Amino acid sequence: MSTPAFTILVVEDDDIVRMLIVDVLEELEFKVLEADGGEQALEVLQDPDKTIDLMMTDVGLPDMDGRELATAARKLRPALPILFASGYAESIDVPAGMQVIGKPFSIDQLRDKVTGMLAS
Repeated sequence: MSTPAFTILVVEDDDIVRMLIVDVLEELEFKVLEADGGEQALEVLQDPDKTIDLMMTDVGLPDMDGRELATAARKLRPALPILFASGYAESIDVPAGMQVIGKPFSIDQLRDKVTGMLAS
């Protein structure tokens, strides 16, 4: 009997980048939900029937940036682990329970970061 897959919400406004991240996570046997920005992500987060174990969001989103999204997400789901993806990873301060992965990242880096966050 296999363990139930963790569900990750991927928020990325670039369709190609989002597709690549989703493909990698699905290959690693995660269940993946997608959003192309903050508004769409919040709609998913507001659905009480959806289990979300981790949210991975781009920092540079249009309309609402990743940090604003994280703040809103934590109001809806206070314990939600959040992973920021950024091309400027070393310059970002993140609140507790949130981590950053620098773009570009390898499949191994993404897997290690996600599994580490889900394990803690």
